[in-house]
Amino acid sequence: MNISKPDLQKEITYKASRSGGKGGQNVNKVSTKVELLFDITNSVLFTPEEKERLFTKLQNRLNKNGELQIISEEERSQLMNKERALDKMIAIIKDALHIPKVRKPTKVSKQAKAKRLEAKRMQAVKKQLRRSGME
Repeated sequence: MNISKPDLQKEITYKASRSGGKGGQNVNKVSTKVELLFDITNSVLFTPEEKERLFTKLQNRLNKNGELQIISEEERSQLMNKERALDKMIAIIKDALHIPKVRKPTKVSKQAKAKRLEAKRMQAVKKQLRRSGME
């Protein structure tokens, strides 16, 4: 699944507010904290199966309206926080849509089994020789 920033930005709602933390007097005056809201239900970017997968994987990140909510307030500028939050959202969505490969159970090869048994036999012979030499 390849999600592009411009396509995702069309469906995202931004909210800005004043954030705490570093920034000095700037913190009291400028709204630098950014909150991104993405409504998965009404999105045209994903198939119904993908939407279902997103709902199940991201259920703890969804707000009461069923929107994916990402907050960023690390940077001092609103633009930088917007970029960070968008990158974070794309990473979270890609991770949720990733389907892991099914592991195929394998057997130990005959050669590996034979090699292990031969090593055990050699170790037993070595210890047997030590024991008989002591008596």
